[in-house]
Amino acid sequence: MKQFSLKISAVALLALVTSCGPSGTGGQLVGKNNTLNYRPPAPLGMVWVPVGVLKAGASDEDIRGRNDALIRTLQMTGFYMDQTEISNAEYRQFTNWVRDSIAHAQLGDYKDNPDGTQTIDMKKTINWKDQDLQDQLSNMYVPADQSGWGRKEIDNSKLIYHYETYDYNEAVMNAGQPKNSFQSKYDVAAYPDTTVWVKMFTYSYNEPIAQQYNWFPAFNNYPVVGVNWHQANAFCDWRSNLWRSERDKNKQYFEGAFRLPTELEWEWAARGGRNESPFPWGGPYILNKKGCYLANFKPQRGNYAADGGLYTVPVDKYWPNDYGLYQMSGNVSEWTASSYQGNAFHAVSEMNPETRRKGSENDPVWLTRKTLRGGSWRDVQFYLQVSTRDYEFADTAKAYIGFRCIIQQIHPGITNRR
Repeated sequence: MKQFSLKISAVALLALVTSCGPSGTGGQLVGKNNTLNYRPPAPLGMVWVPVGVLKAGASDEDIRGRNDALIRTLQMTGFYMDQTEISNAEYRQFTNWVRDSIAHAQLGDYKDNPDGTQTIDMKKTINWKDQDLQDQLSNMYVPADQSGWGRKEIDNSKLIYHYETYDYNEAVMNAGQPKNSFQSKYDVAAYPDTTVWVKMFTYSYNEPIAQQYNWFPAFNNYPVVGVNWHQANAFCDWRSNLWRSERDKNKQYFEGAFRLPTELEWEWAARGGRNESPFPWGGPYILNKKGCYLANFKPQRGNYAADGGLYTVPVDKYWPNDYGLYQMSGNVSEWTASSYQGNAFHAVSEMNPETRRKGSENDPVWLTRKTLRGGSWRDVQFYLQVSTRDYEFADTAKAYIGFRCIIQQIHPGITNRR
């Protein structure tokens, strides 16, 4: 009898354990979790710009009388932003990748993928000093007798980056149309215009910096210039694919994509939590109490060197703002994703506002204007105000325009929910 009761107790205990286990819901709503291997990554060289309320618009004078930055209260979500402007060394990683990918394609260096497709095998090292290799890739070179320097060189005009985008907004607004009708294809010259120093300053001796700025090691940590709006977007796409491919190999989820900030995302980040202040460090002065300038710009009546920089300076100079972002004012003006419209602030949404216009090849030039923010080494103090709006045409490259990227994703330990 005792043995029988022990068996009954064992069966009852087994039933209890089974009922408390993970199998079954007991008729209750318990939810179904996904199985993604998601570990929120913190992108290298980026800092977190938190959720908050932006008091956008003019904080001080409007010397041009444009009245194009009316004061608005806007709700902003969080994102990661590059701590510094994109440097020459960082942009060179992009152009070298484009150069190598073209060479691999011509050499037939492909690998088979599990889905049956083929992609270029970028793991193979290319020895660009190998004479036999140079002969195989002769169409990528400018012959020595045509280069002007007496030596054979890579033809940088051949470095074309191809990418495709999908317009999710248009797809939503035009449901029912074929998905591929919302895809756009781009072929962008990746190499920056290294002649901008000479073109912009015709009557000054800028040949040395024009010849050295993009490649010489001393300028590695200086902001890349000579990059137009299309090239900045191409860089963002390449950067997204570079990181996505690495996370795919580790079967990790990739959230968001690198892109240019909208102009109001830029302003929110530049203020560093100091709403209604004219500069990233607060204000109202451009000097600290020791009399030192706080940014790289054109002080006084043109004493460019008074602030410590005759032209551009390394991307991590001067003090960062309260979010840890360097040189949101001065050094180089920065491309944003937004189209420039004088009355944009009248019409934007109050949550994550954006002013973007889908253009076409037949648009007049004035419709290709893209908003610049931050001011540069050649600008007077007014343009350094975080609320000052300026613009340039999308296909224009200048010696005073650069960019930085953002990516929207969940911050480790901090979400956009309360």
